[in-house]
Order: sequence, then structure tokens, then C-alpha cells
Amino acid sequence: MESSSAIAALAALAQPTRLDAFRLLVAAEPLGLPAGELARRLDVPANTMSAHLATLSHAGLVTGTRASRSIIYRASLDRVQALTLFLLKDCCGGAPSLCAPVLAALAPCCEPISAASPVPTPHEADQ
Repeated sequence: MESSSAIAALAALAQPTRLDAFRLLVAAEPLGLPAGELARRLDVPANTMSAHLATLSHAGLVTGTRASRSIIYRASLDRVQALTLFLLKDCCGGAPSLCAPVLAALAPCCEPISAASPVPTPHEADQ
């Protein structure tokens, strides 16, 4: 990943609604969520949510797939991986033990959710 791509991704996430939407989409993997459901869960107007999703999509952080009359959005986890690696690439300065806590924290921590499982909003997950 180049610096310009990392800056675009970080800038897209540097807004509360977009960050919350992105975190919801990460939690909803691999199924994703319809744009309308994201708007409902975050209590924002549909047109505002569309603008936020366009920003995240332009930064390569989410993808949308048409399903009938809805667009299902999913987090681009490969892009998140590239961004994380870009940020942490030189973190250990030759001492891998310094990065061990970060890597441990990034290890998978939960079972995949099912379509019937409610996905908490990012604020609910933090509480």
C-alpha cells in the first residue's frame, strides 16, 4: 500500500458515522448489511448514509453488491489488512517481541455471526 492510499483510507474513517458504519460491516462479515439497515442502526437518514458509504467505497474500505432493490455492503478485509500492515510494517525495529502484543490482539477473537444474530452497534460493543 502506498502512503496516498493509506491516507485516503484513514481520512475516510476519520468521521464518527463512517467509522461506526465500517465497524458494523466488519462485525457483519461475511454476510454484510444493506445500506438501509446500516442507516437504521446508526439512526442517520438514508441519503446521508449513502454519502458516507460512497466515501468508504472510494477509499476501498467497503464494497457494495446489488441484491434486488438493495445494495449489500461488506467491509473490504483485504484492504484493512493492507492498511494494518502498512501502519505496522516497521513497528518492531528489529525486535519482533515488541510487536507480539499487537499481533496477539489482532488474533481472531470470536465465532462468525449468523444472519439471525443481531450485530451490536459499535457503541453497544464498547459498553
